[in-house]
Amino acid sequence: MLTITVDGVALHYRDVGQGPAVLLLHGCPLTGNSFDAQVKALSGRYRFIVPDIRGFGESALGDGPTEMSLIARDALALLDALNIDSAVVGGVSMGGYAAMALLREDAGRVGGLVLIDTQATADDAEGKARREATAKQALESGLAPIAEAMVPKMVAAGMDSPVGRDVAAMMRSVTPAAMAAAQRGMGLRPDSKDILARYAGPALIVVGEHDPITPPAKAKELAGLITGARLEVIPGTAHLPNQEQPERFNAVLDRFLASLQGPNA
Repeated sequence: MLTITVDGVALHYRDVGQGPAVLLLHGCPLTGNSFDAQVKALSGRYRFIVPDIRGFGESALGDGPTEMSLIARDALALLDALNIDSAVVGGVSMGGYAAMALLREDAGRVGGLVLIDTQATADDAEGKARREATAKQALESGLAPIAEAMVPKMVAAGMDSPVGRDVAAMMRSVTPAAMAAAQRGMGLRPDSKDILARYAGPALIVVGEHDPITPPAKAKELAGLITGARLEVIPGTAHLPNQEQPERFNAVLDRFLASLQGPNA
């Protein structure tokens, strides 16, 4: 198992494939395994760096809220440890917030940006209150009831579909403490519209057609902030298109990554 230690916290990651580096940051409450379909299909052409964000999967948690800037610094430490100067940085939902935080921390390390079912705006007071309520629910009741409520919003095919069952099982594997720390960390994130407006690099914005959490309108807002950003809507999916329709998602991601290598890629 590959690990690095950052500030005394052991963090697990995968380093799979050959080619240009692609760092993928997962959503909440998921793990790096949520990108299995991308790694399997595309690692012949790209080098995927896929960490388990602290507290999730095989990574230790550490203390305090899991702020997006902390996830970003963990990811930068991982790139440093692997001697990777620049990578395409992508993230789903919470991972998208962390990708934007990484852009704020060190834009020079971002060779391309992939934002999947996420948003640039910070939580308002109501949103912060919902996150705190979810954090407390996780600590009091565990992840099972949260998974029951969240999966129908995250997977268009619903809880009884194969992908719905897989997502629910991944959610239930997350510890209550990790879920609470991540919810509180997301509630503390700043607005990222300013950093996206300054970003001059290539960007791909992806959203599920039926995502009720960060709907296509949010994705259009994101794309409008970044000069030349590509916007792709994945039909028949909700909040996790990379898991629900991996072939369609992989084709979109592959086209974007190939375009960064030039016309002869």
